Amino acid sequence: MDVGFIFYNEENLNMKKKWIILLMIFILLLIIARVIYSAIFKNGQVEYQFVELTRGDLENTISSTGTINPVTKVEVGTQVSGILDRLYVDFNDRVRKGQLLAVLDTIPLKLAVLDAEANLQRINSQLEQAQEEYQRNQSMFEKNLISESEFLPFKITLRTQQATVKSAEVNLQRAERNLKYAVIRSPISGIVIQRNVEAGQTVAASLQAPTLFIIAGNLAQMEIHAQVDESDIGQIREGQAVRFTVSAYPTQKFTGTVRQIRLQPELVSNVVNYTVVIDASNEQNLLLPGMTATVDFIIEQKKDALLIPNTALRFQPSQQEIEKFMERKKKEFGTLPDSLRAQRTGRPGPGGMFNPQSGGNNRSVSDMKQAWFLDEDGKLTMEPIKPGISDGSKTEIVKSRHLKEGMKVINSSGKAGDSSTQPNVNLNRTFGPGPRPF
Repeated sequence: MDVGFIFYNEENLNMKKKWIILLMIFILLLIIARVIYSAIFKNGQVEYQFVELTRGDLENTISSTGTINPVTKVEVGTQVSGILDRLYVDFNDRVRKGQLLAVLDTIPLKLAVLDAEANLQRINSQLEQAQEEYQRNQSMFEKNLISESEFLPFKITLRTQQATVKSAEVNLQRAERNLKYAVIRSPISGIVIQRNVEAGQTVAASLQAPTLFIIAGNLAQMEIHAQVDESDIGQIREGQAVRFTVSAYPTQKFTGTVRQIRLQPELVSNVVNYTVVIDASNEQNLLLPGMTATVDFIIEQKKDALLIPNTALRFQPSQQEIEKFMERKKKEFGTLPDSLRAQRTGRPGPGGMFNPQSGGNNRSVSDMKQAWFLDEDGKLTMEPIKPGISDGSKTEIVKSRHLKEGMKVINSSGKAGDSSTQPNVNLNRTFGPGPRPF
């Protein structure tokens, strides 16, 4: 009996401890909630964060990547096979048009020329013999000493030898041309950017001429082949300004101009891309062939524009704050004379503010944005604006009745749940179209 009583008391003590711990946790949570509430709300008002409207330059760009290449690049090969006897240029050597680059072993080619010359002499001798026989038999044929059938073989032999002489002359010209091909010269003025052979190496020009050198033209002028997505290609045009950077000089910005938009599409990762060719100056010789360029196509530019952060345009007050704002606007609008209300809404009479059809002065609000700020009395106020171009972080304010440089607009609030995640409340659906924005 005593053991059961002791066990029962210990069990009660454990339960009391658990309840005390849970009670302490609950009190601690209440204290934390109170602190957070006090930090967010002061005197029953929401704590807002503000950003200042500024003026500055704004650009709308399309980004892409591309490879830097010389404008002119020639692959120098050989049309004859043989052993590479001598090399006269190396990597990065500057060459002139017609300059000697390399020479193949010419001994087999010279022997081929001598053989072709000897063959031509032999065939010329046979032609002389055929001509003598033809002339002797022709005089006999004219005197009717031989028949035409007897004279015909001499005539055919002469013509055959004449054709054989022409063939031998062509073979001699071919051998002499191949001997000239053994001397490899630069087709353009430029710089050797690649050498694929060494002295003593055998090159075989059978089905395709082997590439011995790659010579780039004037490296002071380069071109970039950029890949642009099909969704952006419609905004690219010839003559458009371009800004780009390379990894070798990350702080330096280079400029260029769109020269060509190639129509042949390329499928990259199941996305259709088009090649855009960009001209880029390289007077300082900082750009090298093969570099990867990060390209920004400048679609639009605005100078000294009134700018608002995009986060401020995404801000939306709570439904309760909006209802207070709309109720205050109702009262303000109701105190206006009928003529002034008609002027603002395009419809006379007290119901003008709610009229969705304001005649010719009604403007579509599909392209309008909203900015929220506190007026002189510290009350939440909304200002419709007409936005312009955007660079992703800031947007140009094309037109606004009240917003000016230096004004502070609401960027976010201190409420739980950031403004950017709150649903966008349609003021027109809540309270009709309201007064004209401008």
